Amino acid sequence: MFPERIETERLRLERISHDSVDVFALHDLYSDGEATEEMFEYWDSSPHETVKETYDYVDEAERLWDEVKGAKYVIRPKEGEDGAGVIAGTTGLYPDWEKRSANLGIILDKRFWGRGYAGERAGAILNVAFDRLNLELVVAGHVDGNEKSRQAIKKYVDQYGGRYEGLLRNWHRLPDTVADVHRYTISREEYFEATKR
Repeated sequence: MFPERIETERLRLERISHDSVDVFALHDLYSDGEATEEMFEYWDSSPHETVKETYDYVDEAERLWDEVKGAKYVIRPKEGEDGAGVIAGTTGLYPDWEKRSANLGIILDKRFWGRGYAGERAGAILNVAFDRLNLELVVAGHVDGNEKSRQAIKKYVDQYGGRYEGLLRNWHRLPDTVADVHRYTISREEYFEATKR
């Protein structure tokens, strides 16, 4: 149902599974490093302390895939990009089939911030959601106060004709609190109009 690989101009997205991703390389992204605290500040989980946590994360990605409840991908810059071939981050698409919608998620290593990768992978995943999976709505959100995510999401939501829908209070559980979340949506019609399809 979900594509194993997705390619954009500068990025390669590969399904997260034990067959396709080196758990140790993924652990390097998710473990406690110099920039990890900033990366995880608004995330719903903490940095991975052990390789076993990362191994279990890959198990969960495989379960979601097999049950058609979600597709998780590693993001790798292509040849010619600084950091080509390394795991720059992870992203996911999580359908709610009854609502004919899906949620987007992303976490990027800080060294790859500011390159427009979030928007580039969003365009590719929107294409999967609307063209391949025939969904009607894609939802993106960010925790209140996460200015970098706000800028990235607003940019690609505007690019694809979507809209800001408002603040959802006490919506997102973080390790030590429950955060407010700003919700954005892009409809199938808006996406096709913006891409002239």
